Amino acid sequence: MINFPKWKYGLVLAVILLAALYALPNLHPQDPAVQLQANRGNVVDEALRERIQGVLERNQVPFTRMSIEDERLLVRFPDTDTQLRAIELVRQEVGEQYVSALNLASTVPDWLASLGGKSMTLGLDLQGGVHFTMEVDQRASIEQQENRFVEDIRVLLRDKRVRYQNVSRTASGIVVNLRSEADRERAYAEIAADLPELVLEFGRGSEDGWLINGRISEATLSEIAANAIEQNVSTLRNRVNELGVAEPIIQRQGESRIVVQLPGVQDTAAAKRILGATATLEYRAVDEAVNAFEVQQTGNVPPDGALYTDRRGNPVVLKKRLIVSGDQLVNAASGFDSRDGSPMVSVRLNAAGARRMQEFTNENVGKGMAVVFVERIPDVRLVDGREVRSTRIRQEVISIATIREPFGRNFQTTGLDSASEASELALLLRAGALAAPIDIVEERVIGPSLGQDNIERGTRAIVIGFAAVLLFMLVYYRMFGLVANIALVANVVLIVALLSLLGATLTMPGIAGIVLTIGMAVDANVLIFERIREEIRNGNTPVSSIRAGYDKAWTTIIDANITTLIAGVSLLAFGSGPVRGFAVVLCIGILTSMFTAVTVSEAIVSLIYGRGRKVKGLSI
Repeated sequence: MINFPKWKYGLVLAVILLAALYALPNLHPQDPAVQLQANRGNVVDEALRERIQGVLERNQVPFTRMSIEDERLLVRFPDTDTQLRAIELVRQEVGEQYVSALNLASTVPDWLASLGGKSMTLGLDLQGGVHFTMEVDQRASIEQQENRFVEDIRVLLRDKRVRYQNVSRTASGIVVNLRSEADRERAYAEIAADLPELVLEFGRGSEDGWLINGRISEATLSEIAANAIEQNVSTLRNRVNELGVAEPIIQRQGESRIVVQLPGVQDTAAAKRILGATATLEYRAVDEAVNAFEVQQTGNVPPDGALYTDRRGNPVVLKKRLIVSGDQLVNAASGFDSRDGSPMVSVRLNAAGARRMQEFTNENVGKGMAVVFVERIPDVRLVDGREVRSTRIRQEVISIATIREPFGRNFQTTGLDSASEASELALLLRAGALAAPIDIVEERVIGPSLGQDNIERGTRAIVIGFAAVLLFMLVYYRMFGLVANIALVANVVLIVALLSLLGATLTMPGIAGIVLTIGMAVDANVLIFERIREEIRNGNTPVSSIRAGYDKAWTTIIDANITTLIAGVSLLAFGSGPVRGFAVVLCIGILTSMFTAVTVSEAIVSLIYGRGRKVKGLSI
């Protein structure tokens, strides 16, 4: 008698039902869509919705649905050609007031989405997009840091009243030239105490000067390199958010490279423009002696001033003299003022910036100071088949605050409307500039038609492979082949459900992993069924043969799958990109196939031949 515990039936049924539920979203294909997000100072509302609807209707561009979701306007279209036509019209209509981007909108029903159901994310090779590999110029980052140390040493020696001839950066490091041996001894002690990141040693001493040679310590160099690439990753992530790309991939690759993948983006020039933009910040005094609106109307700008606009489009006249620039900013964090609880941003400057800020604020308490966001945006256009590069500069006043008291290295920017505005300003201050220059060393564009072609080819491979395996098992093992086929279908449903739940990205290598798993999944059933045949040939009863088949083949199945799993985990740990995607699907497939090939198939066989039935023969 075949004895299969009832709790195992319950477990198999629960797992299969849950897997079917979370695989279901993949039957709802995503809609080609255009999304609009508000730039600073603009809102997404019904007025914008009617405006976009009017543009599309005037140009006879059909759309299936238009909705406002999560502070963004989402317009769905019947196909990608209509989507591409629509985004050009939308961009002409809204200009730079809104960020428009291609998107794939989910069609998963609300009840299913509320249970956490979501479809698998398709990789770049399946839905099209752009791929960039960027190289961070670490040498430039170190040179930048050495220049800061040079400026810090100058300020330190001036503050401590140590006489020196010059401080300079050379190919071998930083050189400090002092006037006497006594000055060198004193300067060495001061620099060593204030800048522990430097390794100092005495150089030659003569009437021409007494030298201290300095270089950045190995630990600090490693920290600078790591910080440069991490900050660049953070900055690039912020810039990609401006593109409004769904599911972007921005990750570090090795010691100095960054991989950026933007699914759905076909406008390479726009992507490169945003990613390669160079931004900085400037602190300038507000010219309170003039009326900015009158200056805007008359055009009579003071000789020592310049006309700017803030985020709401209001004119502001600022002094031309620069107080502090963004490269002197060390850190910025949002918070709340301890005195009145209002939102604020806490800013920290380096030594040179602190000295300039201190001098300015000593003389201007009670007056206004503005933060100007300056962005150099490279334009890439195709002229007669050749790329023509140019640059335009965008300047915007992002904050105006009143100086309450003199300050230097650390200060707070107040006068902000909300905590979210403070958070946004801190983000702009931190991520305004790249920590080190980056070069695009690899660029690939995958069109949506090629992605669709990949999907069709991958689907065809799965269907043909799946059908061939099903047919072989049905012909060769008859009833037991049917059982194996049901377990195989359950295995595919489990893989799809787990990939969807884990948020894994499906790529072509992932599809190859699924096809490979389909072939491997029946291995366990073949082992079990051949063992059952052997037991029958030895003269055992059908029921005893089934029991012996499952019991004795289990060890072999475990050994075979564990060794493959070890190889899959190795690929997962040390691989990257497509190899890693293949490894994820392979590892998941091995685990699910062990469950379906043994537990699920045994449950079905028990239902057919168990429950006290008298079995005279097996269809195997």
